[in-house]
Amino acid sequence: MTIPLRLGVNIDHVATIRNARGGRHPDPVRAARLAAAAGADGITAHLREDRRHISDGDIERLRGEIDLPLNLEMAATEEMLAIALRHRPHAACIVPEKRAELTTEGGLDVVAGQDHLKPFVVALGAAGIRVSLFVDPSPPQLEAACRLGAPVVELHTGAYCDAPSPSARNAELARLADAAVAAAALGLECHAGHGLSFETVGPVAAIPTVVELNIGHFLIGEAIFGGLDSAVKRMRSQMDLARAAAQGERCA
Repeated sequence: MTIPLRLGVNIDHVATIRNARGGRHPDPVRAARLAAAAGADGITAHLREDRRHISDGDIERLRGEIDLPLNLEMAATEEMLAIALRHRPHAACIVPEKRAELTTEGGLDVVAGQDHLKPFVVALGAAGIRVSLFVDPSPPQLEAACRLGAPVVELHTGAYCDAPSPSARNAELARLADAAVAAAALGLECHAGHGLSFETVGPVAAIPTVVELNIGHFLIGEAIFGGLDSAVKRMRSQMDLARAAAQGERCA
């Protein structure tokens, strides 16, 4: 039996375009509705400290107007914890955040940051919010996430997507696959995301213990040329085909 693979669509960069000029257009909530209609299983939005794309108002509207589960990406700060507890999204993915970065540059250092992260994991979990930690595909990070009691990890796929050669990409894919197996062995639900595209999504979708992919920037970029509906449907199709093919190979 093929294990279902969920698609979370990150709508941050619809807000980036809106904020470049100000005003209300394009509307990230409208993008979330379109993604839902095209086959997304959830919506992801990162409320950054500097509010460079998603705003507090966007989070409020997404919670009130979208039926799909909302995955709030957030830094481990008291401000973001208060916002999460106020809005009660379905899930909260704790990510590292630096003011100067263009995008998230890597996974959390859960090993070094256990004492800092623990209260956030506990408070979010007590509120009924599914907690995930965004980590590099490293066994020590997975083990630290397990010790903290986080039920989910999201593997950072950036090194795989940005690999400079086929051999380097294959090596990074092997790291992801090994980490996904290790996560399952620890009892962690395993997600993956960052930088995935039509070119790179198939091999990650084929990893049997990955149950959710979160994809945003690429889909919003493709939407400029062919529409968000088309981009999400194509991504959904490629994920499903890769998963089914991998399942068939394992059963053969």
